[in-house]
Amino acid sequence: MLLPHYRYPSDTSDLEWALLKVLLPTPACQTPKGGAPEKWPRRRVVDAIRYITDNRAKWRALPSDFGIPWRTVFGYFARWAKAGVLKHILDQLRRQLRLRRRRCPWPVRVIVDSQSVKGAETVSNATRIRCEQAYKWAEAASPR
Repeated sequence: MLLPHYRYPSDTSDLEWALLKVLLPTPACQTPKGGAPEKWPRRRVVDAIRYITDNRAKWRALPSDFGIPWRTVFGYFARWAKAGVLKHILDQLRRQLRLRRRRCPWPVRVIVDSQSVKGAETVSNATRIRCEQAYKWAEAASPR
C-alpha cells in the first residue's frame, strides 16, 4: 500500500530512526511463533505517535494524510506501553546520551548534607567500579 508522504516537524530523521528501529520489538511475523505481516510501516506509526505527543492532540485528531487509522496507531502505542517498550526505549536512549557525555549511564539521585559529605569515604568501590567500567565500554564501542 502506498501511503501519502507529508512531512511534519515531529517526524523522525533518518538518524533518529536508525536509533529507534533496533529498540522496537521484533514484528510477530518474524518470530518463531509467527504472525501476520504488519500492514503499516513502523516508521510511519512512530511518526504518527510522535505527532500526537508533540502536538498534544487527541488520537482522533491524527491527520488523515498519515494514511493510518488513528485506532491502529493507538493500538501500537497501547501495546508497546503495556509491554514496557516505550520505557525501554527511553532508558536506552538516556543511557546512550549519558555515556556519550562521559557520565554514569544510570541516573543517580543524591541528596547531600553535612553527614553525607563526612561519610563519602564509605561509598563502596562497587559503585565506583560500575561507572568506570561503563565508561571504558563506551570508549571501546564508540567509532573512531
